[in-house]
Amino acid sequence: MKTLLSILTFVFSIVLAAQNTYLHCGKLIDTESGEVLTEQTIVVSGNKIISVEKGYKNPDNSETIVIDLKSKTVMPGLIDMHVHIESETNPKSYLEDYTLNDADIAFNSVKYAEITLMNGFTTVRDLGGTGVNVSLRNAINAGKVKGPRIFTAEKALATTGGHADPTNGAKRDLIGNPGPKEGVVNGVDDAKKAVRQRYKNGADLIKITAT
Repeated sequence: MKTLLSILTFVFSIVLAAQNTYLHCGKLIDTESGEVLTEQTIVVSGNKIISVEKGYKNPDNSETIVIDLKSKTVMPGLIDMHVHIESETNPKSYLEDYTLNDADIAFNSVKYAEITLMNGFTTVRDLGGTGVNVSLRNAINAGKVKGPRIFTAEKALATTGGHADPTNGAKRDLIGNPGPKEGVVNGVDDAKKAVRQRYKNGADLIKITAT
């Protein structure tokens, strides 16, 4: 399975860079019918699949890239609907809230984005981070770094002491007074301001943590 996903993500990266690509697939998983098709050609223009044809078709244009996957099984890219792509959970995660700057998080997020893609996930929904996630999405869309297509909430919203309050568990003299910009809202006006700020910052969606 790991080899299959690596092949898929390699192909995904090649296709993004190529104008026209033909994929010769030994086996192709049709998720709509639930069947496994054999000897199929996927025709891609830019980053869009324009047709799936029976048999191994050869392009007329010599500049078209042909990728030989005749000995492989091909499937659609996976979608993860809940990620936090800027970071990963590890024994140092809590401490990193106090030791990493946004620049550090940005460099780390590039690594996590590529790992996610190489595990077969071509689209993810990112449900909260520091705001670096928006820049990461833009960099991937511009072809500057490798990663999945990202739909991000930028920073999540919560009430004071709620799930997304960034000062939870912190020493009192370090807490400060987080507000809508940081994702802490206590009322209608705060919520409106926070949503508008995220829209301004480029969020694709809004995440509200109700607990």
